[in-house]
Amino acid sequence: MNTQKEITFDKVIRWVGISLLILTVLYMVNYLSNVLLPFFVAWLFAYLFYPIVNFVETKCRIRIRALSIFLTMIFVFTVVGLIIYLIIPPMIEQFQKLYVILTHWLHETTHTNNISEWIANLISGHQTNIEQFFKGTDFTEMVKTTAPKLFNIVGQTANTVISIVASLITLLYMFFILLDYEYLTTNWIRIFPQKYRPFWNDMMADVARELNNYIRGQGLVALCMGIMFCIGFTIMDFPMAIGLGIIIGILDLVPYLHTFALIPTAFLAMLKAADTGQSFWLIFGLAVGLFVLVQIITDMIITPKIMGKMMGLNPAILLLSLSVWGSILGFIGLIVALPLTTLIIAYWKRYVTREHEETSEPVLEMDTSQKHEQN
Repeated sequence: MNTQKEITFDKVIRWVGISLLILTVLYMVNYLSNVLLPFFVAWLFAYLFYPIVNFVETKCRIRIRALSIFLTMIFVFTVVGLIIYLIIPPMIEQFQKLYVILTHWLHETTHTNNISEWIANLISGHQTNIEQFFKGTDFTEMVKTTAPKLFNIVGQTANTVISIVASLITLLYMFFILLDYEYLTTNWIRIFPQKYRPFWNDMMADVARELNNYIRGQGLVALCMGIMFCIGFTIMDFPMAIGLGIIIGILDLVPYLHTFALIPTAFLAMLKAADTGQSFWLIFGLAVGLFVLVQIITDMIITPKIMGKMMGLNPAILLLSLSVWGSILGFIGLIVALPLTTLIIAYWKRYVTREHEETSEPVLEMDTSQKHEQN
């Protein structure tokens, strides 16, 4: 017997009120994004660092939470420092090679070893044309159009610097969140009335499970991809092989974002071609072939093995959620995109499609059949 729920005026008013409340919250978060950004970033770091803090407390038997947090931060900063050490010095070395190559090219084409001298000769040779340009109306119009844009860029840069300096408070936020992490994550539900707490408790349990599965699975996939690229680039004797592999592994924490690494790969291939005299297209083609090979191995073997049934979030849905929430809430939207999308999917599965009921029906049928057999 199908039972249809009656839509009353009270329910309509309630849903309209909830919708307005959600829109108000989104507007306030977007309006206060500069103030709330350090807080959300601190929560993200606290969520990622809490397993390490818990490991230090339980396995290393350091019962003082503040000391565990301090040791965890030292460990994380050490790892980040090592990664930077593996990336930055080789990058500086490659830029130095680029300078040597450009100097050699100028010597071959202009018969000069001094770049500044070559530029001075170039200016003196075209002095008349340059003076006409600066005295003409084209230059005046260009200044009028570009000056406001330049001041806008300077203002945005100043705001960015101020935001970065102000975001140092993120470490303080993170410290206090980790200090009472268990209390905050278990007692937040008290902000809701008593009758709604079971609903939010079940929902957040689903979200926490899906988030943990995704982060662990995708992190392991990114680690395997980074290792494969490090090995492949090393075999190819590619410039900055280890550093480039680490960068690709970090980018792959968001699925398929590592494809942007083709840009520095092309730059490094050009450097190698200029340094060794080999064909650029051959070097870059081998690098693209490595990208294709690693992607096939990842999609066909590694991702199905590691992710399996751990996570039902398709990479396309993840990228779409990052775009949507990022456009709505800015940088904060990129931080909360995965939890909010997981929350929506968990609600849809539990209360719309009711997949948890479908999985429980065979178990109930089995129990009733066993009871009949026993009778």
